[in-house]
Amino acid sequence: MTRVRIGALVAVVLGVAWVGQVSAHHSIQAQFDINKHITVNGTVAKVEFINPHSYLTVNVKDASGKITKWAFEMAAAGQLRAKGLSRADRGGLKAGDEVSVLALAARDGSNSGLLQELKISDGREFKFTPDPNGN
Repeated sequence: MTRVRIGALVAVVLGVAWVGQVSAHHSIQAQFDINKHITVNGTVAKVEFINPHSYLTVNVKDASGKITKWAFEMAAAGQLRAKGLSRADRGGLKAGDEVSVLALAARDGSNSGLLQELKISDGREFKFTPDPNGN
């Protein structure tokens, strides 16, 4: 009976530890500041519709003409499609599109963020607002 209880206890402890790791991986608060939104306007340089996270790179030109690259993490490709955003070969977002991005700022101060809203110059708008745990 003692061996069964020890085995059950070990299983519970390992299960709790595993759930904590999964939750930590998906917590956006570790990488992004949920209280700091940024808006970036520019031209799409690259779009990667991949899993588990898609990525958008935007070229932003300042008044002097200098271009700065910004990188935005997005949801998985399937989640983007479910919201109506598709890749270029399906009539969707492509390099050269003018966009406005609302994102959560990166905690490390880099030119990156977690995309929350995307507006394309042709009038299409998309909202991706996960809860603080990334769901």
